[in-house]
Amino acid sequence: MDTILSVDAILSDIAWFIFAGLAVVGLLLGGFKLGQRVRAKEPPPPAAEDQPHLPDGGAVYEVREERDPVEMPEGGLRPHEMQGYGNFGSTASTHPEEVRRERESGYKLPEGPGPHPQPGSPPDSGRGAHA
Repeated sequence: MDTILSVDAILSDIAWFIFAGLAVVGLLLGGFKLGQRVRAKEPPPPAAEDQPHLPDGGAVYEVREERDPVEMPEGGLRPHEMQGYGNFGSTASTHPEEVRRERESGYKLPEGPGPHPQPGSPPDSGRGAHA
């Protein structure tokens, strides 16, 4: 009698797993159909002529300009003394090439052996990729 009860319990467990599996499959299929209905009610994607186009003058590029330096007071400035978001009245330079040349003249490569190369790197690679 115990074997009949154990077989009956195993069969009922299998039936429950099959029922639960069918319920999950039914929920997934119902969700899929609901998604199809919602998608069918949405407007179609915009056509190519409805997409944004470049302006007639072409793409807009950034403008680079050199600014004339402004003298800072010896004691510095407090926030309420600054004008115009931190540029406090600077103007575009009338000689941008001279200003750029003066600003960039301070950049020099450091002299000396440089940092130690990493293990396994090729010889003469101690300065890095941009040296």
